[in-house]
Amino acid sequence: MIVEMRTYRIKIGAMPAYMKAYQEKGLAVQTRVLGHMVGWYTTEVGELNQVVHMWAYKDLNDRAERRARLFQEPEWLEYLAASRPFLEHQENKLLNPAPWMKLPPS
Repeated sequence: MIVEMRTYRIKIGAMPAYMKAYQEKGLAVQTRVLGHMVGWYTTEVGELNQVVHMWAYKDLNDRAERRARLFQEPEWLEYLAASRPFLEHQENKLLNPAPWMKLPPS
């Protein structure tokens, strides 16, 4: 299993609009296609105006297949168009769980 951690820096003052766009246009389709959301968070201390979300996949092939499917969804493309104006920076990391780490099933 792998976990993808995606961190987005949102423009100052744009967090409410970004969150609204995600909740209304992105959440349902992303959850339906990607499957196992590990968590979705905003920062309160440290570097502010960040959204961090994590998704679990069986392996890199599972991730590639699901993300390819996501970009075939018109709802997702609509969400991307609505949310891009709020973004300043994006960082993605693929994480390997420690041997004893077991995520709950999705």
